[in-house]
Amino acid sequence: MSSSDDVQKTILRNKLLGRWAAEKLGLTGRDADVYSDTLARDAVDPARSDVLSKIRKDFADAGVVESDTRILTVMTELTIKAGKLMPTARGDSTDAAALALARKLMSQ
Repeated sequence: MSSSDDVQKTILRNKLLGRWAAEKLGLTGRDADVYSDTLARDAVDPARSDVLSKIRKDFADAGVVESDTRILTVMTELTIKAGKLMPTARGDSTDAAALALARKLMSQ
């Protein structure tokens, strides 16, 4: 996998991770979309690429109890899912939208 593919996979993983975290935080609709889009964009910004720390802080601020181990497990599962979606982009419309976002962020 090329470096560009790795970045796209991380962006997609972060988008999916953001949706998972948003649900835990009780975010819905536009707020959930903004949260997951922010995590996806953070993947291409080295100063904000530590999504574990971001989610950990957001969970602590909101009183969400979730272990680092659980967050890392979800991150790993979503990295695998993102990797499977990358070659074909044949996931559901949510996954296709996330892949499109990854490509858009890569072109900026």
